[in-house]
Amino acid sequence: MKKIKIITILGARPQFIKAAAFSKAIAQQNELEEIIIHTGQHFDSNMSEVFFEEMQIPKPHYQLSINGLTHGAMTGRMLEEIETILISEKPNCVLVYGDTNSTLAGALAAKKLNIKVAHVEAGLRSFNMHMPEEINRILTDRISDFLFCPTAAAMENLKKEGFENMDCMIENTGDIMYDSMLLFKEFSNKNASIAKNLNTEDFLLCTIHRAENTDDNSRLNTLFETLNILAERQTIILPLHPRTKQKVTPIILHKNIIITEPLGYFDMLYLLQKCKLVLTDSGGLQKEAFFNKKYCITLRDETEWVELVESGNNMIAGSSPQKILSAYNHFIDLDFNSIAQFYGSGNTSQKIIKSLKENLC
Repeated sequence: MKKIKIITILGARPQFIKAAAFSKAIAQQNELEEIIIHTGQHFDSNMSEVFFEEMQIPKPHYQLSINGLTHGAMTGRMLEEIETILISEKPNCVLVYGDTNSTLAGALAAKKLNIKVAHVEAGLRSFNMHMPEEINRILTDRISDFLFCPTAAAMENLKKEGFENMDCMIENTGDIMYDSMLLFKEFSNKNASIAKNLNTEDFLLCTIHRAENTDDNSRLNTLFETLNILAERQTIILPLHPRTKQKVTPIILHKNIIITEPLGYFDMLYLLQKCKLVLTDSGGLQKEAFFNKKYCITLRDETEWVELVESGNNMIAGSSPQKILSAYNHFIDLDFNSIAQFYGSGNTSQKIIKSLKENLC
């Protein structure tokens, strides 16, 4: 029997993590064949190649090396090159993750060739149209044939937007990142390399990389001034995204802020298990904090993961020193006792594969 050919588009760190569980699940059955296109959107080796090595994801069949361009130029280049590959490979479906430029380019290229599109992590909304990610996810949802939602809230968003009346399949599969965390958590202590050499006692874990923070000098300075205040109380471990590293050089940081290069997945999992609290503007890290039973302070003005806020496991602080410090004071001595199952039970990959096999035959 001829295999169903799936082309997976990857380009950014969270997509690599999600792809690990899916690729592993595909390898355990015979009906699907996966071909990986890596757009190169994350060009730093620590932000891309290390994930393929650590997560045991098959090496990409195609490496496009498209990065360092404006949003329009990057998306356009990706669209052009992905289209050429799709014409040659003739897949049954193109699978895209999340909300990056790679996601939108892959979905557009497929749809214009009448190839079915599967969107993993569909239905998420920040309701902030100034975020490039929000534009990407809305457009990708609208042209996708399979909408695999990670949460009930995402399902409800699509319902409100009228997707039930459109020619597409909508399913709450749970969150595929939870699959990956469960799959690799046991290996993090063994495989963490950089993190074990850091001061991993009584520390806060922080990441800052969103354009809304890094492209606004006033906002970025305020964030780091607030981190300096927190560093008087506790050590902060800060893996720096390349975008942030370019902007933070002139800022004087407290000696208790430990800056590292971008870390691999096992190092981040190790730190998540050891830290007291997470501060981040990353969508993925908000969930990973919850998976590892840690409270989170979100350094954005909104979040797609509304269930974490509504349940009291996450506080939205933006760049406000008052809100950040208040959230810190609230969480720092609070025991994590949530037993909520917002993101499924760790079998998202199997659910997606089952749906694709049933609908693409």
